[in-house]
Amino acid sequence: MTRKTLTLTLALALAATASAQGILGGHVTGNVQLDGQMSRADSVIGAEDVPERLLLNARADVLYTNGDFSAGLRLEMYQNPLLGFDAQWKGQGVANYFVKYSGERLTVTAGHFYEQFGSGMILRTYEDRYLGIDNALFGVSAQYRPTDGITLKALAGKQRHFWDYGPGLVRGVDAEVGLNSVIKSLADSKLRATLGAGFVSKYEDDQVIASSTNPEHRLNLPLNVGAASLRADLGYGGWSLQAEYARKGQDPNAINGYIYRPGNALMLNLGYSTRGFSAGIQAKRIDNMGYKSMRSLSGEMLYINYLPAITKNHTYAFLAMYPYATQVNGEQGMQADVMYKIKKGTLLGGKYGTDVHLNSSVVTALDTTFIGLAGTEGYTAETFSKGDFLYGDISLEVGKKLSKSVKLTATYAYQVFNPVVEGHTPDLYHNHIVVADLSWKVSKKHALRFEAEWMGSDSHYDPAAGHDDRRAGDWVMGLVEWNIGTHWFLSLSDQYAYNDGTGNYYNLSCGYTRGATRFQLGYGKQREGLLCIGGVCRQVPASNGLTFSLTTSF
Repeated sequence: MTRKTLTLTLALALAATASAQGILGGHVTGNVQLDGQMSRADSVIGAEDVPERLLLNARADVLYTNGDFSAGLRLEMYQNPLLGFDAQWKGQGVANYFVKYSGERLTVTAGHFYEQFGSGMILRTYEDRYLGIDNALFGVSAQYRPTDGITLKALAGKQRHFWDYGPGLVRGVDAEVGLNSVIKSLADSKLRATLGAGFVSKYEDDQVIASSTNPEHRLNLPLNVGAASLRADLGYGGWSLQAEYARKGQDPNAINGYIYRPGNALMLNLGYSTRGFSAGIQAKRIDNMGYKSMRSLSGEMLYINYLPAITKNHTYAFLAMYPYATQVNGEQGMQADVMYKIKKGTLLGGKYGTDVHLNSSVVTALDTTFIGLAGTEGYTAETFSKGDFLYGDISLEVGKKLSKSVKLTATYAYQVFNPVVEGHTPDLYHNHIVVADLSWKVSKKHALRFEAEWMGSDSHYDPAAGHDDRRAGDWVMGLVEWNIGTHWFLSLSDQYAYNDGTGNYYNLSCGYTRGATRFQLGYGKQREGLLCIGGVCRQVPASNGLTFSLTTSF
């Protein structure tokens, strides 16, 4: 059955079901988003000429609900895709559609759906429009709650791959049990406990992959690749502990070089929270856990699972200039996070109190010993020893209200970054970063925000020597935002590489918001680099020109 036939069939089913239940008794909601870009050549920052003057990403989601029934569809258009998006997105059409029944105990979805088992280490399908990622499953999923505290899930389908579907068939089951609801004696206990387990299998037809030891021989590829996980979520008073272990069978693929080493992953998260204070420590170890529904595909599409980065997601420009991307073939690391509110009336707390946030993380490669290339297990790995240094940072953020209308947030961070995580020559960059963020509520209708950033780095830009990273060098940045009344805002910023590096990246933007509608228009330069969200990254090329965005909902 072709995609067009499936679309028509489901559309007819939606119409029939809506008619049967009485569409006038239902409820229709939705949203629309348009993002446009115009760019011109700029040799200083490395922006290339774009043949098409206007690039556009657009989408419209419509959801119909009527009692326990719901149905929806999404229209998408990439004509042509914005810079940084894969050219395979070019096109337009109905990209997502589904029908869903949500009863008291049973939920069934047919069509496109998103699902996650545990933390996602064996299954997470999701969509991120800013990264150009959508690995939705097209098929059927069911969730059954036989009693309070027990949730059972089952699903089967193929993943979306741009305007088509990946070749692998994904099937999975998951169970989660809340012991406090199931065991009556624990109902009022201070101990909170939830246990879960999941299993996912991927089937993909055979293909010819040459052996590395003898090109005349082909690899004996496993057609079914399974992955299983066990997890626990425990809590007692202010303490919490989340633990999950996952294991994947032999899965030779393009990411790991077609080796036959099984994969495994472990994630631990210990936290404590009380009034005015919270602390947490997180540890993660990944060994050959790239899991796709198409073995010959590299890049970020068609991942069945999700392996989040163990580093803080920074929001300030220079703190996020060197983001860390999860190394699915192997990494280990830890992150510690402490938040404390100094009480009012104390020497450091002052009249309004002071917020202190300390965060630190370190990630290294695994300590491995090479065995062989494609067709072998590839390598062995020591469990507790560490390999090459990949990333580390420590940041201290202090937020203090200076008056009823003025708040200052100051941040210092130190980063050590190895560009090997982006596929470049191994090296270590050392960055010192200082940020000052001042918010001033001038009146009920007017507010100003000032931001100043500085970064000192020993990285350098020297194309003749092979160092062509335009993030390199020392940087300064200034930003001013003005919220005018309840509808308008104006923003002006500039990033300047004053020592080594290259470019002066200014940006002017304004916007208007009324109700659920927001329009933004900007002009300026975009630095080449990585856009990362949760350890998943997309390369963004340099650009110089106009951008606009329109969002609304109904």
